[in-house]
Amino acid sequence: MAERTDTTRVRIEPWSDGDLALLHSLNSPEMTEHLGGPEPEERLLERHRRYLRVGDQGSGRMFRIVLLPDLETAGSIGYWERSWRDRTVYETGWGVLPPFRKRGIAVAAGRELIAAARAERRHRHLHAFPSVTHEASNAVCRRLGFSLLGECDFEYPKGSWLRSNDWCLELTPGR
Repeated sequence: MAERTDTTRVRIEPWSDGDLALLHSLNSPEMTEHLGGPEPEERLLERHRRYLRVGDQGSGRMFRIVLLPDLETAGSIGYWERSWRDRTVYETGWGVLPPFRKRGIAVAAGRELIAAARAERRHRHLHAFPSVTHEASNAVCRRLGFSLLGECDFEYPKGSWLRSNDWCLELTPGR
């Protein structure tokens, strides 16, 4: 089925305490195939706590992706600060649950996320680092207007290295 971003309507809502069940769904083998596999429960609980804090610290935001008009939860998306090549940038990542894939949801949610990150006027660049083998996430980057800077070795999670593409989007030109 072709992507239909022009007909897929989404809203991104701030991560809340009630989103732990979503995080468990996002931690399945299928969802973490390009990220080194599922995390153990204690790391998942720490991730949930981190997602809850990130907005309070002014260092980014995590969101639940909600489909309109039915208000179904389709996945998550977020951005956070990271040091990359001697600069502080935003990094972004997303996950769309299997029943909702190939409908343009990640692209539609990405547009909402880019608008939120731009509105903060905090960092000039937003980067994404999908695995070089993750065709769907690389396609999302292209559709959102990111520029491919090349391949890189990327640590995720801590202690595990992935061969990734470094995609970059300018948020605040000339800043």
